[in-house]
Amino acid sequence: MMPITDREISPESNRYPFCIVWTPIPCITWFFPFIGHMGIANSRGVIRDFAGSYYVAEDDMGFGWPTRYWQLAPEHTEVGIEGFDRAVQEASEEYKTRMHNLICDNCHSHVALALNKMRYQDREDWNMVNLCWYALVKGSFVRTTDIFAQFLPFCIIIIILIGVSIFV
Repeated sequence: MMPITDREISPESNRYPFCIVWTPIPCITWFFPFIGHMGIANSRGVIRDFAGSYYVAEDDMGFGWPTRYWQLAPEHTEVGIEGFDRAVQEASEEYKTRMHNLICDNCHSHVALALNKMRYQDREDWNMVNLCWYALVKGSFVRTTDIFAQFLPFCIIIIILIGVSIFV
């Protein structure tokens, strides 16, 4: 088990210890740049994500490697590093038995269950809405160019819509 001080992010090897990770979903993120695919990494940085019905991927995100991450602090749990890892594992095992539903039981719900199990920040009310918000405002981009992956398609669509409305 890595010491609590070893939290180094390594995009080259796709390791994001103690992180919630996010990546755009083609087409959906183009129109709604705050909606994307989410996963959670354990203390070793291995990402788990609910990628489809009855399937939780390990180290192979459903829509590509992260473009954003929000690093959590395991000291803000009641369970420490071992409990953090256990909560990620238990949430993943639970979601291996669930059908994926884009609207109400999805990758964000999987991450929320892990946070609720570890009582992150002394809370048990994590859900897909507040996770979406926190990922947007607290998340850091992996690379500067990842900003374009999230927002450029949306901007192009808006420019086209404005152009069409002006000339029609």
